[in-house]
Amino acid sequence: MSLKVRIQEDVKNAMRAHQREQLAALRLVTAAIKQKEVDERIDLTDDQVLAVLDKMVKQRRESLEQYEKAGRDDLAEKERFELNLITGYLPEPLGEEELAALIRSTIADLGADSIRDMGAVMNALRGKVQGRADMKAVSQTVKTQLTS
Repeated sequence: MSLKVRIQEDVKNAMRAHQREQLAALRLVTAAIKQKEVDERIDLTDDQVLAVLDKMVKQRRESLEQYEKAGRDDLAEKERFELNLITGYLPEPLGEEELAALIRSTIADLGADSIRDMGAVMNALRGKVQGRADMKAVSQTVKTQLTS
């Protein structure tokens, strides 16, 4: 079952079970997926759905941080709930060692030796780590390895 179909089934199940919070969060996810499909006039593949979910996770993390700084526990709790729900659809995250090994092998495969090659390395890694690692952290690690 594709990821998009799985999310749609979960929406139906949340409606049947009268789970309002879960239904609202799932509708945000389906709306984001539908928006991407309408904008690009395509049916999203699982990889593209993962990219949408990854973007939503990043947005939720940033919002959560801002709400916690502002002392808005009510809004922070809502963001935390949505974040947990969305991350449930993402694949198992990569461990630090696994990620470092993947980055080293990609750098070696591309023959990257300076910071100018960072874009090529990041493009090669994007498909492999999408939804499984924070791209900001990946970028920092790549930058560190290319400058040392």
